[in-house]
Amino acid sequence: MSRPAAAAAAALLVILAAAGGAAAKTTIEPCSSADSCAALLGYSLYADMKVSEVAALFGADPAALLAANALDFASPGAANRILPAGLLLRVPTRCACADGVRKSVSVRYAARPADTLATVADVVFAGLASADQIRSANGLAEADPDALLDAGQILVVPFPCVCLNSTDNNLPAVYLSYVVRVGDTVQSIAASHATTVTDLSNVNAMGSPVVAPGDILAVPLSACASTFPNFASDYGLLVANGTYALTAGNCVECSCGPGDLNLYCTPASLGTSCSSMQCSSSSLMLGNVTTQPTSGGCGVSSCSYAGLVNGSITTSLSSGLQPTCPGPHQVPPLMEPSTAAIHDSYLAPSPSPGPGEAGGDVPGSSDPGASSHSLAGSLSPSVHQLHQMILILSLVFYLHM
Repeated sequence: MSRPAAAAAAALLVILAAAGGAAAKTTIEPCSSADSCAALLGYSLYADMKVSEVAALFGADPAALLAANALDFASPGAANRILPAGLLLRVPTRCACADGVRKSVSVRYAARPADTLATVADVVFAGLASADQIRSANGLAEADPDALLDAGQILVVPFPCVCLNSTDNNLPAVYLSYVVRVGDTVQSIAASHATTVTDLSNVNAMGSPVVAPGDILAVPLSACASTFPNFASDYGLLVANGTYALTAGNCVECSCGPGDLNLYCTPASLGTSCSSMQCSSSSLMLGNVTTQPTSGGCGVSSCSYAGLVNGSITTSLSSGLQPTCPGPHQVPPLMEPSTAAIHDSYLAPSPSPGPGEAGGDVPGSSDPGASSHSLAGSLSPSVHQLHQMILILSLVFYLHM
């Protein structure tokens, strides 16, 4: 979106004072409609975890999680691969409108023995939500954040996200909620996400390009936008540049980049029962392109994905004359997940319940005021690290009693 529009109406910077006198900041987007958009959560693994465990924690599909990170999602046993503690993943989510602001409210977490609001917020979900925010979302009474939760207690865990019309500087974009880590600067965050300091500062309404650990920034990622009709089940599909998304019941995989920002979809190997992917009145299948050199240029015909309509895959056949014949389409490379430990692992999570409906009613939800919308932890770097270590050691001690 244009920078004046973003500054005027979209992103608000909220500051929450907390223990230690430090402040954590997050960017929120006011809203009033019931729509939602595709968004990403930046999640740092607190333990060595299987892909399926991370997916269960967020109520996501393991293959979709891998696809969003350009990790090999089609190889046998991909869901059982172990990812190292400290690895930063992009978790796909729906960014809904709840309590007048954009947030993801589809995650349900089942408390385990030794869990507290503080450990769930700071350790399990790595600072993407605060203890106060979880308490407010579930209508819980004020209590010590280090008090033990009842094992099996189901919690709604809200996460910050923004839509901002799914554009950035009038180009398609998907927004990543990124928790600032020790050693991060605005410059390093911008560089690692292929954006600029100016753009990052404008999106987050930052008076100065300064961040602290625990702050949550909305990071714009260039993306490929779909043009499906609004009655398609996957209307509004967005794929971040350099990654993939699965749709149509995992029958179709769509990629973005690296050569351009045009969505490119082909049959996926994961679907077990898929409808026809052949273009009508043509022998071309989804993703196929034919070329025919002529004296006036090159005749090009292609079969493209047009969305999932009434449970069926729809395709679109296009033909035209281009100056030259295009070469083979280049897709983003799929990487193997890292297996090197980034830091010591501690406790692996149990699978959480199935996700609730994004944008649905939240137990005990009410407008808790501006401070409750600041979803970051808020300790200074050294105090924040010490607090997390104490919480983790407490969990380990409890489980070995």
